[in-house]
Amino acid sequence: MDQTQWRLYEAYRSPYDPCPPLEPKRFIVPPNQYIVFQPENLPQCTPMQALQLGTLWPALYSPYDHGDWRG
Repeated sequence: MDQTQWRLYEAYRSPYDPCPPLEPKRFIVPPNQYIVFQPENLPQCTPMQALQLGTLWPALYSPYDHGDWRG
């Protein structure tokens, strides 16, 4: 997939807000949001690889990155 799955947004901050601005928030867009229908002959993983990735189709794989994530 060409699109990155991670997105950022900044919360609205009023010019009169006395609090310091919040850090930008990160969220993930699942890959199934980009595939509106299942095309024919979509490549499939091997059974062992599908068990490791959690999906039969590599196009729907979304890694879970839990590093320095706050959301």
